Amino acid sequence: MSTSLDDASVAPLVRKAAAWAWRLLVILGAVLALLWVIRKLEIIVVPVLLALILSALLVPAVDWLDNHGVPRSGAVTLVLLSGFATLGGILTFVVSQFIVGLPDLVAQVEQSIEATRKWLIEGPAHLRGEQIDNAGNAAIEALRNNQARLTSGALSTAATITELVTAAVLVLFTLIFFLYGGRGIWHYVAKIVPVGVRDRVLAAGRAGYGSLIGYVRATFLVALVDAAGVGAGLAIMGVPLALPLASLVFLGAFVPLVGAVIAGFLAVVVALLAKGLVYALLTLGLLVGVNQLEAHLLQPLVMGRAVAIHPLAVVLAIATGGVLAGIVGALLAVPTVAFFNNAVQVLLANDPGAAADSLTVDAADARDAGREGEPVGAASDSLEGGPATDAEEA
Repeated sequence: MSTSLDDASVAPLVRKAAAWAWRLLVILGAVLALLWVIRKLEIIVVPVLLALILSALLVPAVDWLDNHGVPRSGAVTLVLLSGFATLGGILTFVVSQFIVGLPDLVAQVEQSIEATRKWLIEGPAHLRGEQIDNAGNAAIEALRNNQARLTSGALSTAATITELVTAAVLVLFTLIFFLYGGRGIWHYVAKIVPVGVRDRVLAAGRAGYGSLIGYVRATFLVALVDAAGVGAGLAIMGVPLALPLASLVFLGAFVPLVGAVIAGFLAVVVALLAKGLVYALLTLGLLVGVNQLEAHLLQPLVMGRAVAIHPLAVVLAIATGGVLAGIVGALLAVPTVAFFNNAVQVLLANDPGAAADSLTVDAADARDAGREGEPVGAASDSLEGGPATDAEEA
């Protein structure tokens, strides 16, 4: 009786706020527990996520070969070998260009340093040569004093290299199974949810993966255009290491906002050291122009409605990913948001099938695959014959 009186004395707004508060605390606790588990299993979770992103890039080619009579296993093998050959060729070419261009860069940097020294002595600063030499000696001495710390950091990377090799092997094996039997794997994983909501979860997963395919395709195309524009501009201006710098711009495009800034900063620094202030400003103008082309033409045209993400969400996602998992977290943040952006919409929709159809990234590819509304690779019949589907039937 007293309990009911106490409840009656509490304002309805307070009761509702308390009900929301404890539910939100439970959700927050579950999210924190999940993040703790992911952090502990980072060496497994990150390779799996990277394999998922790579599969979104490669599965259209695998499906195309599969639809043209190539066995699924042969299509996966051919696409992977072609990808490795292309990547290896690009890396070899970039490294060789870096080795060839490095002596010229060093010579130009030495000339720039000498010109700067002369300007500091003869220009408005009127410094003495002894002052400049003392500053240089102090910098060298600081490096020597921190040599032990730098050496210990280099030695500690041995364990990191081992982890990277392990992660690379895991990415490769996971990618193979995603390309060969991804749809069957997803159907098998969906068995953990109740039957009543299983179709909704399956539709949400297909919509999220379709969004991921659209995001990866668009990012790849934008990265190519950025790298081509910056590389051509640097080559025309005669900036050393134009191709390696363009390659950094290409890689930086996969980390929205932050990656482009870092890669552009390096290009400006190289232009400043090698060619002087005027060329550094020209390089900065080139980067701004390419960035404006990307922001006002490529992003709206290529990304499309299905993977449209608010810039604030991009910034917050990158910041959160960087805090939680460093560079890898920043790299995976936006693809993760792109996935859940569509998946959650379908999961909460009154009609998941219709919602998934409205969020289809590429209807033409979906029709080719045989089911409109499903992302590329989701509707391939050969996927259901893979090992994951055999496990599902078991």
